[in-house]
Amino acid sequence: MSMENSTKEISHDVAVSLWKNAVLSVETECERQPEVIMVKGVCIGTLGNFSASTGKAKSKKTFNLSAIVAAALCDRPVLCYTASLPDNKRNILYVDTEQSAYHCQKVMKRILRLAGLPEDKDCGRLQFLALRKNTPEERLAIIDVAIRSTENLGLVIIDGVRDLIYDINSPAESSRVISKLMQWTDEYQLHLHTILHQNKSDDNARGHVGTELNNKAETVMQVEKDKADGSISVVEAVHIRSMDFEPFAFRINEEAMPELVADYTPSAVCVGRPKKKPFDPYKEISAKIHLNVLERVFTVTTCYNYEAFCNALKNAYLAEGVKLNYNKVVDVVTFLRKKRMVLQDDKKKYIANPEAHY
Repeated sequence: MSMENSTKEISHDVAVSLWKNAVLSVETECERQPEVIMVKGVCIGTLGNFSASTGKAKSKKTFNLSAIVAAALCDRPVLCYTASLPDNKRNILYVDTEQSAYHCQKVMKRILRLAGLPEDKDCGRLQFLALRKNTPEERLAIIDVAIRSTENLGLVIIDGVRDLIYDINSPAESSRVISKLMQWTDEYQLHLHTILHQNKSDDNARGHVGTELNNKAETVMQVEKDKADGSISVVEAVHIRSMDFEPFAFRINEEAMPELVADYTPSAVCVGRPKKKPFDPYKEISAKIHLNVLERVFTVTTCYNYEAFCNALKNAYLAEGVKLNYNKVVDVVTFLRKKRMVLQDDKKKYIANPEAHY
């Protein structure tokens, strides 16, 4: 059953009560929300708020998430994260909506190992839920009861929020689930971090829920592969209410654990479409094909004017499985002349060089 029709009317008396509770006065001192998650000393998460990580598939978002949770468990830096949960908010709830129990357990063991804790023994401060088999309504209900029932809860992880709704582009469902995140964090004074994939075509978080996430989250971080080295994942702030932090990078080591890349320098980003390297007939077409083409072309006739030579080359390379446009054929002619595979006679006709060597 879709969540679209699950809205309910609020009575007048309830609305009045909600209105009075929402009135804010400058004469009342508001407590500053405790900062609980930091990156390089910059706050990205406070109690009473939620944050998010976005990124393409296989960008290592869950590895990055493991470092956040491990830092909260061990009270020391992991990658570039530090965490400081209050004494009465030390417990952590981790919810995975995508992976099997086997892979969830691998994530759990990774977190414990990063935190310096035994991998073969449950940690009393960490509760891990695997909800792949459940429906969106069931997942929301399970998370809700887990939050309500877990004492001293300070950090909730949801990997990923997309699976709490049916239609990722539904404004009603998206608003409702983001409102739920805000309700949980405010009512129980905890911090919640969630994950959402980015669109394949751009760097925007997917669907209407992604728009709501960007609008309401305290911090949105992006995890993406380095453009020059796909084995490196880069973490940076996309939206953040406090000051920005310097991007950092990590890679997965031989023990399948994330490790910091020291002295990382981001690759230069070009504006617009990535520039393609110039066509190189020497590197992109094998010697055998060039020789086969010349044999084919000069078997038909022994000399060509420029236009006829270009057309003959285009057809001959196509017969060898190489499709060339006009500009590339021009480059091939220049290449063959420089290699002295072809010559021009006294009438500027193109002829084969019988003494040529590739």
